[in-house]
Amino acid sequence: MPSPGQLDYQADRLVVTGDWTLPNYARLRQEVGTALASRKAGDHAPDLTAIEALDTAGASLLADLLGAQRLLELIGDNSGLPPERRDLLRLVGEALASPVEEPPHQGSAIIAFLARVGEQVAEYWGQQRLLMGFTGQILATMATILPTPRRWRMTSLVAHIHQTGLNALPIVALLTFLVGAVVAFLGATVLDEFGATIYTVNLVAFSFLREFGVLLAAILLAGRTASAFTAQLGSMKANEEIDALRTFGLSPIELLVIPRVLAMAISLPILTFVGMISGIVGGSLVCVLVLDISIPQITNILETDVAVVHFLVGLGKAPVFAFVIAVIGCLEGFKASGSAESVGEHTTSAVVQSIFMVILLDSIAAIFFMEMGW
Repeated sequence: MPSPGQLDYQADRLVVTGDWTLPNYARLRQEVGTALASRKAGDHAPDLTAIEALDTAGASLLADLLGAQRLLELIGDNSGLPPERRDLLRLVGEALASPVEEPPHQGSAIIAFLARVGEQVAEYWGQQRLLMGFTGQILATMATILPTPRRWRMTSLVAHIHQTGLNALPIVALLTFLVGAVVAFLGATVLDEFGATIYTVNLVAFSFLREFGVLLAAILLAGRTASAFTAQLGSMKANEEIDALRTFGLSPIELLVIPRVLAMAISLPILTFVGMISGIVGGSLVCVLVLDISIPQITNILETDVAVVHFLVGLGKAPVFAFVIAVIGCLEGFKASGSAESVGEHTTSAVVQSIFMVILLDSIAAIFFMEMGW
């Protein structure tokens, strides 16, 4: 015969009796609410051995009455409960003791997209501010040490010129030679429709003197040298060598950054000049072999039709690109933490930022020179 569950207060004990099941849930819910309002349940030692039937609804009410943590402690101490009821009360008590966190509110896709864009813009602006501050620090240090030749690090400067310039010379020459040949082929294909293949020489010379010579050399050094600078300085920071320099009162900017920046500023114009010559040679070779344009004709076109200002425009961009590439590579090296993973991430970031800045500055320079009529 089922008996409705109830709470009996006997001296200092709270005896739980009857059926604590779903059919009695509404009445038991009201009785538990009254007990919680009077706070009598907390003053009496609970006794659950007189429960005749129990299900999940009744177990949750007991957890509300006694508290989930107190219910779990009572199960451990009370050996009079059958194992199945102990397991049920433990399961409900543990579930209520560690409530499930609500998932974060999902806004609309447009708001989420705008939020991501805003975060990326803020992060990009923070990087640009850091880059401008680091650039100012380098310029201030250069202004300090240039009037005092004894502070010049000639050995380090020559070593970095060898690494960044001389070692990169073959790959720059080969790359620009091949690109020059490709430009000549493409130009000849288009100009042939107008019977003007002779202007292929002008096209190759004009493109390599103004753009391709400096751009290809800068992009190649951005991938090759900026990553090397970041890896070198990141490894030194991981080994705490930079901290050791600061401990001895030495400036890492003066010892490590300035020689690299000056080496790049010297190497990239030289590589740009080599790239211009190699590209024109590659294009001229195609003109000689495919278009039957003689070498005297080519030299005559270069002398009479190609102005020197194109060479100066291309070469003038090289020191600016070199400075930006070196600064980004060194800055990313200083930003690396002590792990190899961090060094790898900042090396990748240095390459991406360097190439992006080179293309951005080249676009700005192209518009400026066009407006100036140069």
